[in-house]
Formats: sequence, C-alpha cells, structure tokens
Amino acid sequence: MTEIEIFDELAARTGHFRFESGHHGDLWLELDALFADPVRTERLAAALTDRLGGRGIEVVCGPMTGGALLALTISRPLAVTFAYTERIVDGDNAVRYSLPAAQSALVSGRRVAIVEDVINAGSATGGTYHALVSAGARPIAISALLILGNTIDHFAQAHGLQLLACARRESNLWPPAECPLCAHGLPLDPTN
Repeated sequence: MTEIEIFDELAARTGHFRFESGHHGDLWLELDALFADPVRTERLAAALTDRLGGRGIEVVCGPMTGGALLALTISRPLAVTFAYTERIVDGDNAVRYSLPAAQSALVSGRRVAIVEDVINAGSATGGTYHALVSAGARPIAISALLILGNTIDHFAQAHGLQLLACARRESNLWPPAECPLCAHGLPLDPTN
C-alpha cells in the first residue's frame, strides 16, 4: 500500500483545529469510519503487519479506538497478545491513558509494539507508552499507518523506540500561543 493510497483512505478537512494534545493545526482527519469495513481494516493492517514481523514483539497495544482496532487485527497474523489502553479524562480535563487492570499481567515484562492509525502530536501514543511502562512492559516500537510531522520522532528517539510507518506527511502543529491562525483571529473549527 502506497503513501498516497493510505492518505486517500482518510477523509481530511482543512481549517483551524485544537487537538487532544492542546496543540493547534490546520489539518483534521476523520478517523471514526476508517475501520467500519472489515476488508479495508485487514488491508490496512497488513501494511503494518509486514513492518512489525521479525522484531521479537510479544504484544501489540493500541489506544482505544483506532489504534486498538488496528492492533487487534495485527495480533492474529503475528500470533501475539493484544492489549489496549483507554482514554481517561480527569476532573480538570487532563487526558491520560490507562491499561485495564486485567491487562497489566498480559504486558508485564514483555516486548510491546504500540500500534496507531495516525500519529500527529503523539499524545495518545505517549499516554499508551507511559501506561505500558507503568505496568512493567518493555515498549520497543511505535508503528502507525500515517505519521504527520515529526513530533513523534523526538519522542521515539528519547525513549529508544523503533519508529515504523507506512506513510508520512508534513503537518502544521503549533502550541496555542504560537498559532498563526489564532494570531489572524480565525476561530477553531469543530472536530466532531
């Protein structure tokens, strides 16, 4: 599957958006329907399965929903354990990711690949990484169908993780105080 084919699978909108990380950007990808067709899901998963094979991975883990759905599909051909993290919004609207209690024993001491559909700022990926480490897992790789920008490259390098992607695209991502769209008075677009 080529980079163009992967991007064509995604419905994209341009505008002024606020992401889970708090950053602002000008590209929003509608990912909710990406896994509605099981045949398409298998085809997308095959592209990542090829990249993850032969790396000694014992568990694939993705944040709910997109990353987890992809990880589940990848776990079968790799013959490895599947795990997922859940997004939790604390009282002060802080977002964190957590493994369900029963899954901690499944990942403890094991080599894990974090699987994502698309990574932009990397907040779900980073949250999943920290949840895995807290459970005693040994994350060794981050994999995604599409990586936007290079923010995740710095995270992967800082934590000694392999970074495997089917496709990459440049992306504009700014802290709110540095957002040129805010500076021009453009309102935030809805994301759902």
